[in-house]
Amino acid sequence: MKRVVSALGRALGLALFLGLASCGTTRSGIGPGAGDVASSCVLYARAVSGIDIRGDAYTWWDSAAGRYLRGQVPEAGAVLVLAKTDRLQLGHLAVVRQVIDTRDILVDHSNWVPGRIITGMQVQDVSPANDWTALRFFNRDYGVYGGIYAADGFIYRLSQAPTVGAAGSGQLGLQAAAQ
Repeated sequence: MKRVVSALGRALGLALFLGLASCGTTRSGIGPGAGDVASSCVLYARAVSGIDIRGDAYTWWDSAAGRYLRGQVPEAGAVLVLAKTDRLQLGHLAVVRQVIDTRDILVDHSNWVPGRIITGMQVQDVSPANDWTALRFFNRDYGVYGGIYAADGFIYRLSQAPTVGAAGSGQLGLQAAAQ
């Protein structure tokens, strides 16, 4: 009986750990299943964007260096990387669906709400420099923007610089893949 209780406790502990590790994965394999992408922002972002980076969400920014263009300008199809913080201990990833204007975008992402894929969520840049480093996400259920989240920037699947937002700023804020 003691072994059954101990095994059950370990299984529950593992399930809790996996639930808390929702935006991280070191798993490799043929491809994610439908349930996997709903429970991991990493698997979802990789599947939707085509950007092939592995590891926890917060590691994507550094992992992209030398492989993909990175920058501070939103572009449809780019992966938005949220930084590792006390609130987001593994960071978070979202894929830009649409650029609305210089301060607003729509994103698709997984596991922002545990176990769910959310499409078309509005994100607002509230950074003083308009560099997409401080963001608020719109909560449809309550009709308000939530707290501020720190972001590293965008990883582009493109082989050339994005053009959206470039006209007004004169600067794209890109970091070349060769860096």
